[in-house]
Amino acid sequence: MIRKLLVNEVSDIKNLIDPYVKQGLMLPKSLHSLYTGVRDFWVTIDGDSGHKSIIGCCALQVSWMDLAEIRTLAVKQEYQGKGIGREMVKACIREAAELNLKTLFTLTYVPDFFKKMGFHEIDKSTLPNKIWADCIHCQYFPDCRETALIYRIEG
Repeated sequence: MIRKLLVNEVSDIKNLIDPYVKQGLMLPKSLHSLYTGVRDFWVTIDGDSGHKSIIGCCALQVSWMDLAEIRTLAVKQEYQGKGIGREMVKACIREAAELNLKTLFTLTYVPDFFKKMGFHEIDKSTLPNKIWADCIHCQYFPDCRETALIYRIEG
């Protein structure tokens, strides 16, 4: 089941993304930044186990009046390859359309995943400077190794 994140689940998101942060695959997120961004997140809940747990997350962060970023996409390793990430990105795209946004972007180490969903690679320099504020926390800054992609919302 995919739904919006609840405040009492923020620590679960932190526990989900921290292994990817340690591998250098995601930017670190403080609990404070996760709490202040709680409305940005979609989560996937595993309903098959005896107790329900969060197995995936993805955030839609509005950057400007017609631009938003899909970020912090993570799926527990044992659940990868089952379409969970794809469904969460679709939820973000639907929400962006409801907000009347026209363009989504993402910075990623797995561009093929997003290309299969209709995203197109772009030069990072074409993105507004303000989106780079989080990048100073990256171990690779200023030599970004991620690929920038955009998605145009029809409508």
